[in-house]
Amino acid sequence: MPYRYLLFYKPYGVISQFSDRPAGDGKQTDRPTLKDYIDVPDVYPVGRLDRDSEGLLLLTDHGALQHRLIEPKFGHARTYLVQVERIPDSEAIAQLEQGIKIKNYRTKPTQIKLLSQSPDLPPRNPPIRHRLNVPTAWLEITLTEGKNRQVRRMTAAVGFPTLRLVRVAIANLTLADLQPGQWRDLTSAELKKLKKTIGLA
Repeated sequence: MPYRYLLFYKPYGVISQFSDRPAGDGKQTDRPTLKDYIDVPDVYPVGRLDRDSEGLLLLTDHGALQHRLIEPKFGHARTYLVQVERIPDSEAIAQLEQGIKIKNYRTKPTQIKLLSQSPDLPPRNPPIRHRLNVPTAWLEITLTEGKNRQVRRMTAAVGFPTLRLVRVAIANLTLADLQPGQWRDLTSAELKKLKKTIGLA
């Protein structure tokens, strides 16, 4: 059987797994999971997006490819559109680009772009809560690592908390024409380029 490779636009509030059994009594909750959107058997997400994050998620049953994308030594680009509270100054941008100390870890150098206007994204449900008289800004952030809640911790560390986070690219893969809740198979060209990017023959 050939491997499957799926791209999914994870909506806000969806758990990045196929079941949701929190610690404790182990009972299934009614929070939405991948099972509510994807009926392909035996595929699993490569990494995760937090429940309160949105955007691109890759799922596959190809173990070697999954390993290459998760293993830190095979770092690859991940790009996020990030709405933050207030407007970051050049000093904050420089700190984010150079790397930030978070607890006992320093992030790797990052590509940051302060966007001049809001990106064209589907509305979030529910929308973020705006604070009167507090402006917001959008950043495009590209990382080559994927620590837990890294983007949120980075922007908070320089004083600009993340309000909305959307992953728009993983290596050469993008959201393209997907809408929240939709998925599709990778094209052969996308898969070929992805394998080349991560050094998988």
